[in-house]
Amino acid sequence: MTFDLGIEGGTVVTPEGRARLNLYVRDGAVAALTSDREPASESVDAAGLLVLPGMVDTHVHLMDPSATEREDFPTGTAAAARAGVTTIVEHAHGGPIRTPEDLREKRRYLRDRSCVDFGLAAHAWPDRIDQVDGLWRAGVTFLKVFTCTTHGVPGFDAAHLLRLFRATADAGAVCLVHCEDESMTAEAERELRAAGREDPGVITAWRSREAEVTALAVAALLSRLTGARIVTAHLSHVDALAVVERERAAGAPITVETCPQYLSLLEDEILEKGAFRKFTPPARARGPGDLDSMWMAVSGGRIDHISTDHAPSTAEQKAAGSIWDVHFGLPGLDTTLPVLLDGASRGAISYERLVEAYAEAPARTYGLYPRKGHLGIGADADIALVDPDARWTVSDEEIISRAGWSPFTGRTLRGRTVHTYLRGRPIVRDGRVVDAPGYGSFLTGPGHRG
Repeated sequence: MTFDLGIEGGTVVTPEGRARLNLYVRDGAVAALTSDREPASESVDAAGLLVLPGMVDTHVHLMDPSATEREDFPTGTAAAARAGVTTIVEHAHGGPIRTPEDLREKRRYLRDRSCVDFGLAAHAWPDRIDQVDGLWRAGVTFLKVFTCTTHGVPGFDAAHLLRLFRATADAGAVCLVHCEDESMTAEAERELRAAGREDPGVITAWRSREAEVTALAVAALLSRLTGARIVTAHLSHVDALAVVERERAAGAPITVETCPQYLSLLEDEILEKGAFRKFTPPARARGPGDLDSMWMAVSGGRIDHISTDHAPSTAEQKAAGSIWDVHFGLPGLDTTLPVLLDGASRGAISYERLVEAYAEAPARTYGLYPRKGHLGIGADADIALVDPDARWTVSDEEIISRAGWSPFTGRTLRGRTVHTYLRGRPIVRDGRVVDAPGYGSFLTGPGHRG
């Protein structure tokens, strides 16, 4: 029997190892992995390339339909596809999903706007905790919760967080928790503004290490007390990780996420780059040793998975207004997999662990596995073919995101995606997006009922 697609002669990478195998696709799914050559309607020579599952990025903000001048689904998912990301989970702060009807409306709007498959997350709201069960049953992938007011989304204090976690535990839902203590960030802001501070250094003083660690400690404790499954978003440094690990060792069902900015950017860069390094929690690394510690935490599995926290603004938006007023966030979909591939080329992480941390682990965490996140028989044929030896320099001109810039501009990286397939269909060939938005489909969350 003839397969639809054969990817032949490449090195297939799984969390367990790598092997020279031929991968065959039928009806959009992985149908065979074999050392034999089989007949296929289309054959791709993957000699010298790594055959990876399409990456699963579960922390993405595309601002669509609320602030499309910053980013929209067509451009953001094109950036994802070119990098080798075939599944995202998106939530936009400007147009938050707070009810099942919000989810239905956004699904309808996005019907033909995505280049990759996507889930949608809801925002938890302190006065709408009664919506949790309905949202989970409607098919959201997770609920995003802030412990400090950010992007106009209200923060949860400990009392409301306890109520929320009880509700999510009862529903079986998952929360992605942004951890910064509101009382600390608010007091720091009052003091800094009173002192007339307008310099970029206010960001690290405002969104302090202490605020992150305190909120992490509270969220982790409440996770253990309630049994609520939580993911700690964008963990910024290993001292914060130690706080989470104490509760996890005591039985708290916690997963830890970090982002490439905490593996690659230094704290004092904000003094020179200003708003172009304004994201929160801010970069914490004070030198190469701190970066090495974060890479080791990812490599060793203490940090479970990687996401971008893609939250772009254009260069003009980043330059407009004071450091207090410009948007938080960085663009990242164009560069996250390349930064990880470069880390693997340097031995900071293995290719096997990269696949686990940026594909399989997030898919498992959010109930997208076994359809997504791996190349096992029956999984969606979401595939990134990577040249591990390609050396290239990041430039603003190549960024697909509407941001039009990258915090990694000027860096030379090793490793780049050449071709990307979504359910067996080529969406990127030779580094160029070849498929128009619309093939990407909505993925219902694991709690969906009817």
